[in-house]
Amino acid sequence: MTYDIVGVGEAMLRLWVPAGERLEDAPSIKVSVAGAEANVAMAAARMGARTAWLSSLPANPLGRRAARDIASHGVDVGHVDWVDGARMGTYYVELSVPPRPITVVYDRAGSAAAAMTSDSIAWPVVESARILHLTGITPALSDTCRDLSEEIVTRARAAGAIVSIDVNYRRMLWEPAECRAVVGALCRDADVVIITREDARDVFGIEGEPAEVLGALGSEFGADHLILTAGSDGGYWATGGETGHCPGYAHAETIDRIGAGDSMAAGVLVGLLDDDLEHGTALGVAMSALKLGIYGDQLSVTPEEVERLMSGHGREVSR
Repeated sequence: MTYDIVGVGEAMLRLWVPAGERLEDAPSIKVSVAGAEANVAMAAARMGARTAWLSSLPANPLGRRAARDIASHGVDVGHVDWVDGARMGTYYVELSVPPRPITVVYDRAGSAAAAMTSDSIAWPVVESARILHLTGITPALSDTCRDLSEEIVTRARAAGAIVSIDVNYRRMLWEPAECRAVVGALCRDADVVIITREDARDVFGIEGEPAEVLGALGSEFGADHLILTAGSDGGYWATGGETGHCPGYAHAETIDRIGAGDSMAAGVLVGLLDDDLEHGTALGVAMSALKLGIYGDQLSVTPEEVERLMSGHGREVSR
């Protein structure tokens, strides 16, 4: 079986309270499922791509909850590695509005996913992928995940897959210098590199106007396709000596920004399935804007909703 997009990474349970409540005194906490590569697979599946997600999950109700939620978006989770006696990573989120930042507390050390090795992966699924997607979060989880990330990229490339890396720097997991060494090496073996302007600056020391940043990133990585995301300013792309900009949606309001970058990445990869990075960037910008208005990490919209926004027919009340 061939998959359009295969993601490999950790899923966690997200325990969270909406803006206006505090974790320390909230009377109740909402529960949802999170994980960068899984988020990408879910969003892409909703756009019609055939996707699969690989990971290790604990063989208990928490792991089954994660697998069920991911599968509900159309992602094949049938090749997940189930581990008896393992633990589920969690993270706690306190949403907020400016000037207060969003607060995140991780409890993921020693999770089933952090213990992944080569034996955890269904390699025929990796080798069947048209696009293999990995983020800089996965190699940050543990030494074994670092080695596994390198093996995934090597084997996917050998099988002829397009390799996509989203830098996705997490300062709570490692220092910028370590991320630069490890993820930079993965990016140099990738066909697609997705990075925010902040990560380009903080991890790789590259800043300036978008065109300058794209040029420097091209020299740093040599990837065929580069995407520079810039929040409300949209996304910038470079491929085959051409560059472009897909502007953001000025009217987009935010109730939950977590996962917006994964929605952006999903759109880019869906576009690349048709060898159209410009359209993919525009699709990703629209998907990211829609995600800002949805609670949780996942983009739970239809292709028609995305198309309606992109065609300029978005309305405050749909009726």
